[in-house]
Amino acid sequence: MSTTLEKGQTINFYQATAPIIISVFAVYLTIGIALGVLPSFVQNTLGFDSIIVGLVIGLQSLSTLLTRAYSGKITDTKGAKKSKMSGVMLAVIAGIVYVLAVSLQAHPVLALTFLILARILHGVGESFLVTGALTWGIGLVGTSSSGKVMTWNGIAMYAGIAIGAPLSIWLSKEYSILPVFVFIALLPLVSWLSTVQLPSIPVDKNHIRTPFYKVIGAISGQGLSLAFSSMAFGCIATFIALFFSEKNWGDASLAFMVFGICYVLTRIFFASFPDKYGGFTIALISLIIEVAGQMLIWTSGSKVAAIIGCGLTGVGFSLVFPALGVLAIQKVKPQMRGTALGAYVAFVDLSLGLAGPIAGLIARWFNYQTVYLFGGISCVFAMVILLFNKK
Repeated sequence: MSTTLEKGQTINFYQATAPIIISVFAVYLTIGIALGVLPSFVQNTLGFDSIIVGLVIGLQSLSTLLTRAYSGKITDTKGAKKSKMSGVMLAVIAGIVYVLAVSLQAHPVLALTFLILARILHGVGESFLVTGALTWGIGLVGTSSSGKVMTWNGIAMYAGIAIGAPLSIWLSKEYSILPVFVFIALLPLVSWLSTVQLPSIPVDKNHIRTPFYKVIGAISGQGLSLAFSSMAFGCIATFIALFFSEKNWGDASLAFMVFGICYVLTRIFFASFPDKYGGFTIALISLIIEVAGQMLIWTSGSKVAAIIGCGLTGVGFSLVFPALGVLAIQKVKPQMRGTALGAYVAFVDLSLGLAGPIAGLIARWFNYQTVYLFGGISCVFAMVILLFNKK
């Protein structure tokens, strides 16, 4: 039986956050696994074009975006633990629907329909999981450690994606695609088991919620800059595997891994930089590095150059989120910070939901390499928006 933490009480940071980090990592591993095999499955097995590939990939982020406000409301009114566990169960159901889609691959339209449903469920599950996990972790250790909670949860998210994508490519080659999606259905159970014994945090029934649209308006400058910068990540997540295939460079496992390693190491070693040197300065430098990475992929004539470009994109993208987040939080009153962070993350969901279909259209008109010119231009737009919202 789980217990409830009394108001004002906290527990040891690592005792509280380690299970939550493991939990988040397990679910984001399923997201990475899906990213590694879905583009090839949709295009090569089911026979749909790059626009449909982008739509299938982008649907998860779009459904996360559309349920971000609702998951925040459930977290505040029903409890962070309930929200997080609901996200885990939705991830399990999504995995089962993925398996059904693969089982119906002889009927492409029907299989695609199940894939779309799975992506929507996966996205809603992600929304509940992240909102619940962050709120739960901060509630357990206290607001003075909120930055550390967000940093380590961010590492768990992108480490899961970085490891999951190459893992799924390897599994599909060694076995087949069906065991890959069975794995997606089983992994969330690890997430559930890791946190089931953690105490829940009390729900503040007297809390007056600030309307979501007002908070979005307050941080829209930083949010839009974040959204454009996230397009580069969306381009890598959606089309790097098909780009490598088009160039006959083999699978893109190493590209995913290098992106993830660079992202995680940058976040670990330089996470204090936005607070130390200012959000504006670090965001600008990060965006310049991200542009360089995307331009290197766009102009790459070799697999090594493209992988280095993925690494630079990972370095740049890593600190954009916390750097712009520092600026966004300064725009709101202290009692609005939780809602502000929820609204701020929603801009990432919006970006990743749009990146896939837009990049897919560009790939159809030109080729997969041109997608990364689009990613670089998006980062330039992010820089322009940042410069116009310096104060």
